Amino acid sequence: MAAGGPDRFSVLLPTYNERENLPLVVWLLVRTFQQSGNNFEIIIIDDGSPDGTQEVAEQLEKIYGSDKILLRPRPSKLGLGTAYIHGMKHATGNFIVIMDADLSHHVSWYFIKQKEGNFDIVSGTRYKGNGGVYGWDLKRKLISRGANFLTQVLLRPGASDLTGSFRLYRKEVLQKLMEKCVSKGYVFQMEMIVRARQLGYTIGEVPITFVDRVYGESKLGGNEIVSFLKGLLTLFATT
Repeated sequence: MAAGGPDRFSVLLPTYNERENLPLVVWLLVRTFQQSGNNFEIIIIDDGSPDGTQEVAEQLEKIYGSDKILLRPRPSKLGLGTAYIHGMKHATGNFIVIMDADLSHHVSWYFIKQKEGNFDIVSGTRYKGNGGVYGWDLKRKLISRGANFLTQVLLRPGASDLTGSFRLYRKEVLQKLMEKCVSKGYVFQMEMIVRARQLGYTIGEVPITFVDRVYGESKLGGNEIVSFLKGLLTLFATT
């Protein structure tokens, strides 16, 4: 509970060139929160998108109200981890939801799972239960599966999907993990779970069906894969 009152959820939504996706993902989030009766705010952290994402976010702020949609932009791409740190400075909720703006995620199951086990973290998993992936080519599926397999073998993290980008955290837990994490980019998500295990936080998992992005292109490329492998080996050597 938030300071003796009802729970409040702060969604941190980092964006870069998401002008087509953003109105729909915000509409879906608002609808989900309203239907579940949960108190919420959506914090859009745009990293200087050249496609007009920020202007779209400004319009959404006017439509839904600045108490529900908060635009907190940055001048350029500075990394996923720092985007969440930036967003948390403005978050007033006692729970933080982190996710992409690419319409690949669903939010309501996380509230239910958190209540079930009073978990510190609830993470989506594509590799457990009826979770899965749709819309990916074989190469991307192999990269994802391979990355997860390597991570499980080397780090034994106690969670089945470390590279997913949809999670719910208690705010104080996320703050503590942010202090411990040193990674940027895609490795950041993995390190968060590894550090959580080290610190003894409880992790619940929700099987999710990951559907590939509706608009735009995936930002996963060769540089991100190399960075991921370097980060994995660094974590293996230091944890």
